[in-house]
Amino acid sequence: MKEPSRVLKPDSIRRECEASLRRLGIERIDLYQFHWPDDTGTPVEDSWSEMAKLVKEGKVRAAGVSNFDTDLLERCEAIRHVDSLQPPFSLINRNAAEEEIPWCEKHRIGVICYSPMQSGLLTDSFTALRVAKMADDDWRRRASEFNEPNLSRNLALRDALRPIAERHGTSVSGVAIAWALSWQGVTGAIVGARPPAQVDGWIQAASLKLTAADMQEIASALKSTKAGSGPTIPTRAKGSAKGRSARMRFVSTSD
Repeated sequence: MKEPSRVLKPDSIRRECEASLRRLGIERIDLYQFHWPDDTGTPVEDSWSEMAKLVKEGKVRAAGVSNFDTDLLERCEAIRHVDSLQPPFSLINRNAAEEEIPWCEKHRIGVICYSPMQSGLLTDSFTALRVAKMADDDWRRRASEFNEPNLSRNLALRDALRPIAERHGTSVSGVAIAWALSWQGVTGAIVGARPPAQVDGWIQAASLKLTAADMQEIASALKSTKAGSGPTIPTRAKGSAKGRSARMRFVSTSD
């Protein structure tokens, strides 16, 4: 299946925003985000200027982006403040903690991370057999983190989280989400669920406070399993005077 085009042409941004307003029956969208950088050659300055117009006109309350690097963020920030960044961020995909999350904290931009359970890998019941049984059109069958040697490394990391989960009376999923929320600069997390029962497995993550010892144990597990990439432990803990309170938002799909 052909990947959809990522279009951030000004007329497309406006047309889609106004169509959403009509469908939703509202006058203003609380948070409107670009989900991916443009791949049609449209300068991001043109795209973000159109977003700024929508905010000025009262059609959008807060404007954000997703999957943008710091170069694109800086170019947007020069035109109008970026209210939010939505990056992928998990124990396996830790790359956003290298540059984007610190940059956003410095510029007082909210960070709403997505896929903190790495599309199901960091859940208690995930197995290699499950990957083998996935439908042929399931993107995870072709994703590097769901294939060897990464799959074994990721499942070894997941298993290393079990003692921490048991100590806190929660699930591996809860620990994985709490880890993402513990990073200074992270405002919240988008967590996927299909049946309502899945929510019970990680809902405690919103209030779970991992200790310094927990974080160090997790960092050691990341080193020993060689799972994923990116920084392994926050340079300073959330909860300082400048820290934001973390929140979760869940959607009815697989994470």
